[in-house]
Amino acid sequence: MSKNSQQLLEPSPALRHRDIFIGKWNTEGESKTNQYGPAVKISAADTYEWLDGEFFLVHRWDARIGGDETRGIEIIGYDNFNQMYFTHSFDNKGNSVTYQASLNDGVWKILGESERFTGRFSPDGNILVGKWEILSDGKWLPWMDVKLTKIR
Repeated sequence: MSKNSQQLLEPSPALRHRDIFIGKWNTEGESKTNQYGPAVKISAADTYEWLDGEFFLVHRWDARIGGDETRGIEIIGYDNFNQMYFTHSFDNKGNSVTYQASLNDGVWKILGESERFTGRFSPDGNILVGKWEILSDGKWLPWMDVKLTKIR
């Protein structure tokens, strides 16, 4: 971007809603038995921090789902025009996923092509409990239950 085409932008006030995520979290949960396999335990360490400039939130995870380890990064931004959050995530297995999301009254919703999540923050913002669902043959089926607990 040339100097003349650069814009001095200010972060949207809607971005401040994501402050609730900032910090380190322990994640625990369990997947549901489905066509992909049996139920397994889930544990993860998640970190959320602002990218310099505070336009984007950076989420890093290090997870174990049953015997499978996964690490990745997610960038969360805000689309002022559509008044929606968007996320782009990438993991060590070569997966890349894009979601739309919303955060209203302590409820965090994420929607992708074949996955969706609905979670609720505790009143103090230190716990997020939610359910992932997966689309199978045109029906949303339970996929994972998770609980994130902020540790700092």
